Amino acid sequence: MEWQPDEHGLQQVLHLLKDSQSPNTATQRAVQEKLEQLNQFPDFNNYLIFVLTRLKTEDEPTRSLSGLILKNNVKVHYQNFPPAVAHFIKQECLNNIGDPSPLIRATIGILITTISTKEELQTWPELLPQLCNMLDSEDYNICEGSFGALQKICEDSSELLDSDALNRPLNIMIPKFLQFFKHCSPKIRSHAVACVNQFIIGRAQALMDNIDTFIESLFALAADEDSEVRKNVCRALVMLLEVRVDRLIPHMRSIVEYMLQRTQDPDENVALEACEFWLTLAEQPICKDVLSGHLIWQLSHHTDLLLLQDIKPRFHKSRTVTLQHEGDEGEEGEESEDDDDDDDDSLSDWNLRKCSAAALDVLANVFRDELLPHLLPVLKELLFHPDWVVKESGILVLGAIAEGCMQDMAPYLPELIPHLIQCLCDKKALVRSIACWTLSRYAHWVVSQPPDSYLKPLMTELLKRILDSNKRVQEAACSAFATLEEEACTELVPYLSFILDTLVFAFSKYQHKNLLILYDAIGTLADSVGHHLNQPEYIQKLMPPLIQKWNELKDEDKDLFPLLECLSSVATALQSGFLPYCEPVYQRCVTLVQKNLAQAMMYNQHPDQYEAPDKDFMIVALDLLSGLAEGLGGHVEQLVTRSNIMTLLFQCMQDTMPEVRQSSFALLGDLTKACFLHVKPCIAELMPVLGLNLNPEFISVCNNATWAIGEIAMQMGMEMQPFVALVLNNLVEIINRPNTPKTLLENTGKLSVQSVALICTITIGRLGCVCPQEVAPMLPQFIRPWCTSLRNIRDNEEKDSAFRGICVMIGVNPGGVVQDFIFFCDAVASWVNPNDDLRDMFYKILHGFKDQVGEDNWQQFSEQFPPLLKERLSACYGV
Repeated sequence: MEWQPDEHGLQQVLHLLKDSQSPNTATQRAVQEKLEQLNQFPDFNNYLIFVLTRLKTEDEPTRSLSGLILKNNVKVHYQNFPPAVAHFIKQECLNNIGDPSPLIRATIGILITTISTKEELQTWPELLPQLCNMLDSEDYNICEGSFGALQKICEDSSELLDSDALNRPLNIMIPKFLQFFKHCSPKIRSHAVACVNQFIIGRAQALMDNIDTFIESLFALAADEDSEVRKNVCRALVMLLEVRVDRLIPHMRSIVEYMLQRTQDPDENVALEACEFWLTLAEQPICKDVLSGHLIWQLSHHTDLLLLQDIKPRFHKSRTVTLQHEGDEGEEGEESEDDDDDDDDSLSDWNLRKCSAAALDVLANVFRDELLPHLLPVLKELLFHPDWVVKESGILVLGAIAEGCMQDMAPYLPELIPHLIQCLCDKKALVRSIACWTLSRYAHWVVSQPPDSYLKPLMTELLKRILDSNKRVQEAACSAFATLEEEACTELVPYLSFILDTLVFAFSKYQHKNLLILYDAIGTLADSVGHHLNQPEYIQKLMPPLIQKWNELKDEDKDLFPLLECLSSVATALQSGFLPYCEPVYQRCVTLVQKNLAQAMMYNQHPDQYEAPDKDFMIVALDLLSGLAEGLGGHVEQLVTRSNIMTLLFQCMQDTMPEVRQSSFALLGDLTKACFLHVKPCIAELMPVLGLNLNPEFISVCNNATWAIGEIAMQMGMEMQPFVALVLNNLVEIINRPNTPKTLLENTGKLSVQSVALICTITIGRLGCVCPQEVAPMLPQFIRPWCTSLRNIRDNEEKDSAFRGICVMIGVNPGGVVQDFIFFCDAVASWVNPNDDLRDMFYKILHGFKDQVGEDNWQQFSEQFPPLLKERLSACYGV
C-alpha cells in the first residue's frame, strides 16, 4: 500500500510551513522547536516530500520550503530514516523531477543530490540510469529537471563517478551529455556543457577518450546566443588550457581571437570567465609563441575597458621566527557623483576589472619589456586624457604592468611619477584611489631615488589621502602607505613625527573597515623603523589611541586580531618604551589564551552543547606575547612570574592546529631568551613535544620548534645532555633531505627565503656547542650539508654559536670531518670577520689538519680548491 497522509497531520505541517515564513523572531524560534519535536516521528519526512511533490494547489515558495526542510533533515538524520520512508522519498523525487515549476524542479534536484551524497551513489543504483533515460524525454520539463539534478551530482561527486566503485558510469554519461550540446533549448545546452566541465580538471578517462569531439562541440557553441552557454564554453577552454593544452595548440590562434571577443562580452560573467583565460595562458610555456605582437597590441587596446582595481587585503600570518641575517555609511564629507557605487561588498568581489588587471600583470611578467613598445603609445594617450574614466583606466594599466615592465619603464618614471602624485589630488575619488595603488607598485623605484625628489612629495600626498573625505580613497592610501613603509624602512625616520600625527588623526576619523587597514599601516611602520620609534614624543602620540581601542574592544570581537598584530609590532619596536603599557596587554593575552583553551576542552567533551572556539584569538594573543617578550626582554620576567603562561603554553604546543603550535614555539623561544628561569623547570615536559614537531611537512611549525630547541640549548649548556637524543636524529634527517621545502620568513616587513634546513643546521651547531660528546659521533652524517647550508649566510650571532659548536665537535671527533674537509674549509672562508677567539679555533683546526697530513699531501689537497678559496685561506689563516 502506498503511504497516504493523515489530513489533520497535513494541515499541521502546512501551518508550520506558513509560520516559518514569518519575519518575527519569536515565531521563528517556535517553528524551530516544533520542527525538532516533529523529527521524532519517522513519517514526518513523508509529509514534507508529499507537500513538495503532490500538493500542486499550494503556492510554490511553501512547497519549495518543505523540500528544503526535508533536505536539512536528510543531511542530519538520514541514517535514522526507516527504509520505507527513504524509499518513498526517493521514488517521489524521481517521479516528479519534471514538475512544471522551475523552482520545484530545482528543489527536487537539490534533494536528490543531498540523498546521493548521504548514502553514496552505490546504494541508489537506479538513480543515474533513470536520470540519464529521462534526458531523452519529449517533455522539456522532465529533460531539464533531470539535467539539473545530474549537474548537481556531477559537481558534488565527480571523483566517485570516475571510479570503479560505480562501474564507471561516465563511459555512458559523457557521450550522452555531448549529444545535448546541439539541443534546441539554451538551458539544456548550458546544463550539458556544465556537466562535462566537472570532469576536465580531474582528467576523467571517459572525457579524455572523447576529447576531440568535446573540443569540436565547444567550438560549435562558441557564438551561442545564450550567455550562460558562452560562459560555460569559456570556462571549459580555460580548464582545457591547464590540462590538455596539446589538443588546443592547433586551434590556438582562433581561440585567442575568440577570447579577446569574449573578454568584451556584453554579459560581465562571460567576460570574467574569458578574462581568466589570460591568467591561465600566462602560466603556459606556449604563451609567448601564441600571443604574437599583433595580439599583444590588441590586448593592450582592450585595457581601457577595465573599470576599478581594488587593493588586495593583507591577511594575518602566524609569527614565523626568522634569523637576523637578512570608511562605512554615515561618513561625512564630499561624495562626488562617481562614488554612488561605494558599497562595501563591491570591494571584495572578484570583478572583471580586477581580473583584467591581474591578467595584464601576469602577461607583463611573461613578455617583460617586449610588451612596453605596444603599450606606450596607448598608455600616453590614456594617462593624460581629459576624460577621467579613460585617465583612470590608464593609471590602472600603469600599475598592472609595474612588476613585469619595471626595467624599461625606468626612463619614463621621472615624468610619470610626478604626474601620478598630481593625480592623488584629482577631484574624482576613483582617480585618487587608483593613483594610490599604482604609486605603491612603483614604491621600490621611488625609494631608490634621492628622498627629496619623489619620496618626500609622495609621502606628503599619500598622508593627505589617508585623511581623504572618501572612504575608498582612505583605504587605498592606507594600503599604499603600508607598502611604501616596507620599501622605505628607516628612510622614514626623519618624517616620523609628521607620519604619526596623520595616522593618529585617522583614528578619530576612520570607521570600522578602514580602521583595520590603519592598524596594518601602524604595525608596518613599527616593523620598518624599529627602535627609532622608541622616543617619548612618538610614544605619547601613538600609544593613547591604540590603548583606547584596546579597552573598547571585547574579548570576542574579531577586530582584536589586527589590533593585537599591530601591538605586537609596536611592542617589539618600542622595547622598554612599551613598559608603561605592558601589564594590561600581557594579562589580556593570557586570558584570551586561557578562555580559548577552556572552550576547546568543553567543545571536545560535548560537541553538541558547545561551539568550537575560534583559534585565531589564541594565535594572535600568543604572537603578541612573543612581541612583548622580544621587545621587553628581561622586563617581561615579572609579568611571567605573576601568570600561569607556562602551563598554558604547554597545552598550546600540543594543539591539533598547526598555526597554534607554530605561534607557541615562537613564544617558547622568545621566553627562553627573555626569562629562562621560568622555562627551565618545564624543560623535561617541553622537549619531547618539540621533538615530535620536527616534521618539515609543516614548514613553519618545524621551523619554530627547531629554533626554540637551539635557544634552549644555549641557555641549558651541559644540562641539555639528556634531551639531545630526543631531537638530534630528526634534525640530521631534515638537513639531509634533498629538497627540504623553502619557507617564507618575515623580517622587518621584508620577505626573505630561507630553508628550514638552515635553522636545523644552526640548532645542530648549538647542540654540539653545549653537548659535543653526544653530537660529535654523528659528524660524518651531517657535516657536508651543514657546511653548504651555512656558507651562504652573513656573519651574525647565530652563525657564530653554530660554528663554535662545529669546532668543538671536530675537537672531539676529528675523524668525522676528514672525508668532507674541503666543505669545512669553504664554510670557514665564508666568514668576513669572525670574533678573535673563533678565528683562533679555525686556525687551530686548519693547521692541525695540515700538520696531520703533511706538507705534500696538503699541497695536493689544496690544489682542488677554487682560486678564491685558496686565496682567502692563505690570507686569513696562513695555510
